[in-house]
Amino acid sequence: MPTEVILPKVDMDMATGQISRWFAEEGAHVKKGDVLFEIETDKAAMEIDAPASGTLRNVTGKERVDIPVGEPVAWIYADDEVYEAKQGEAPISPLVGEMSAKPTEGGAVPLPTHSVAPPSGLPAISPTGGEISQSQGPARATPLARRLAREANLDLSAIAGSGPRGRVVRADVEAAVAAKGAATPVQPAAEIPVEVPSAPAPAPKPMSDDQVLKLFAEGSYELVPHDNMRKTIARRLVEAKSTIPHFYLTLDCELDALLALRTQLNAAAPMRKTDKGEVPAYKLSVNDMVIKAMAMALMAVPDANASWTENAMVKHKHADVGVAVSIPGGLITPIIRHADEKTLSVISNEMKDLASRARSRKLKPEEYQGGTTAVSNLGMFGIKDFAAVINPPHATILAVGAGEERAVVKKGEIKVATVMSVTLSTDHRAVDGALGAELLGAFKRMIENPMGMLV
Repeated sequence: MPTEVILPKVDMDMATGQISRWFAEEGAHVKKGDVLFEIETDKAAMEIDAPASGTLRNVTGKERVDIPVGEPVAWIYADDEVYEAKQGEAPISPLVGEMSAKPTEGGAVPLPTHSVAPPSGLPAISPTGGEISQSQGPARATPLARRLAREANLDLSAIAGSGPRGRVVRADVEAAVAAKGAATPVQPAAEIPVEVPSAPAPAPKPMSDDQVLKLFAEGSYELVPHDNMRKTIARRLVEAKSTIPHFYLTLDCELDALLALRTQLNAAAPMRKTDKGEVPAYKLSVNDMVIKAMAMALMAVPDANASWTENAMVKHKHADVGVAVSIPGGLITPIIRHADEKTLSVISNEMKDLASRARSRKLKPEEYQGGTTAVSNLGMFGIKDFAAVINPPHATILAVGAGEERAVVKKGEIKVATVMSVTLSTDHRAVDGALGAELLGAFKRMIENPMGMLV
């Protein structure tokens, strides 16, 4: 049998993806491991290799079109397999079931091999009119079809799939939803009054698109459709603010000692040869030192280096610090792994590389998934202070404001110092107030006594 090439899941939040470009055309001979196509998710671009050697056929995955995860986008025929499509004949899409174009001995064209999805609760009917026995195992379905069925409260096993090998796809679920809505419920012959406890008021729903647009004069705006990244950011922010009990702690850190040390370290950087000539081996930023300070603070207060699950507290052994990076259309949080063990120069160079590849959407999933905390710095925009939204599964995120000269009182005298305000957002389920305060205090000590980050 030919080898199925599917759209893989390369991101834990990924429901659909787009093929940004194919590297092989219909009919091309490919080898196992050759790059077949590039897939674009909401956060990165990944090159997908051929799962087998042979001839590429039935390329159904179109470029720049949303494709559900798990859907086949092409098939690879081995050298000894016969491809029966006639020249000039369009390949048959596997998404709508295979159909033989040859008549039977009696001259009749055979019926489609897939079945028609019945209304919810009724048996599936085959093209020949008989009931289809339901498999006792889990129904084969695409991730998108599973989600749609779950949202519509439909039993997947009662839906006949029209995809390859009976896989339930989106169209099958939508047909079942339509059939369910069209069914008229049977009214009982008589109703017996029953006292029903009053239910809580339903949560308010957001305004519909039509309701929003009616508030503005026609022609006074243009509509820019959301891309996958914007949709994912919106969904995760709603999830985070709806399910995580946030609370916030803010304090000020003096930066003068850190700025002086940064100047000394940059001045002492050795030179290295590149294509553009000799350049310093590193150039530290304040943000690099913030990352290191946050990592060391988590190791000093290990109970705060945690993630919440319903059954257990996940205590992390290392500080993996995610750093929010703004990219066109949204943001992404690449992670400095084991930041507590790395030197400032390593953190600095690694962060520059991650940020550069993030902006070109070339990060690998393992470079932005997971992590134990995060840092969001808006100081370069002159923002004094703000509160960031926690990025699950993190229990904390540090919002960093701008360093600015302020009047401070020291030993009864007014002095001028460079001060930076930081706000720690915490998941109250995992990090209580006192524990969060201890963590933020440890961070402040690292920032104000930066030599500790060098030992």
